[in-house]
Amino acid sequence: MNAELARIEELAVSALDRYELGASATVTLCNVSENHTYRVDDPVSGRAFALRVHRPGYRTAQQIESELMWLDALRADGVVETPQVVAADDGARVVSVSVPDMPARNVVLFEWVAGTAPDLDSGAAAVGQFETLGAVSARMHLHARSWSHPNGFTRPHWDYEHSIGPDGYWGAWQDGLGMGAEERRLLERLDATIAARLRAYGQDAERYGLVHADIRLANLLIDGELVRVIDFDDCGFSWFMYDFATTVSFMEDHPRVPELQDAWIRGYRSVAELDPTSVAELPTFVMLRRLLLVAWIGSHHTFATEAAELGPGFTAGTCALADAYLSTH
Repeated sequence: MNAELARIEELAVSALDRYELGASATVTLCNVSENHTYRVDDPVSGRAFALRVHRPGYRTAQQIESELMWLDALRADGVVETPQVVAADDGARVVSVSVPDMPARNVVLFEWVAGTAPDLDSGAAAVGQFETLGAVSARMHLHARSWSHPNGFTRPHWDYEHSIGPDGYWGAWQDGLGMGAEERRLLERLDATIAARLRAYGQDAERYGLVHADIRLANLLIDGELVRVIDFDDCGFSWFMYDFATTVSFMEDHPRVPELQDAWIRGYRSVAELDPTSVAELPTFVMLRRLLLVAWIGSHHTFATEAAELGPGFTAGTCALADAYLSTH
């Protein structure tokens, strides 16, 4: 364990003092991406939790609290099962924790969510799971269109400017790994095409609103007949069809994607209308997400395990996808 990771774990352990947990509670690192997520096991109560330690500067405390507001509303309105937030001893849900020689970080504690992520290699079962995912997405989008935001609600926009444009949250795709002159020329064509098609598609209230923005397979847990959605850390305002693009994150070139897209559409239409123009632009949103992930890998490969593992090969794969997309779009 490197020194920084050891300090963050120290902070996670320190955070447990703010909650009604037994003194023997332990933390185990589960994931490092934007944030560090730990499983917390409390032998005294026999309960498990997920502790999310936020990366400084990525989300404000008010943005995090706004995320939790939407989680509450989705669960209360019966839209989808979401993780239950655990308040600290003083009632706070977003807790600032610090240890010596490290800037304070916000943490949130959730009840541990049971279930397993869908398996793309599960044959026909994967099709059914994507139909479920489409239906879940439709329910969330219907809710987002009708939900009145509480006072102080604030979440980021995942529009063109803040994804692959000049104000991209994850940096510039031009700084992606393995980016040579030839790759840059091709992806510049892709960028311009995406921008033009998004302008034509528009951002009216039927097409653009509050979305999960990272509803990939790892964030969907199936427990028998129950489906739970987790990790709303990137939720914000974007095109509703962007949610489909996130379901195939990092696997956009998998040969089953067209089949799974059809399943997602069927599931979506079982709940809500989906106009042909939106369906036709699903490949555009997939390429928007893919180019955004090139930027994410370039800016996160030094600390996010998944970004480091994907490396320059992800840019090469993106170029192959861009060639195919530009041949028809």
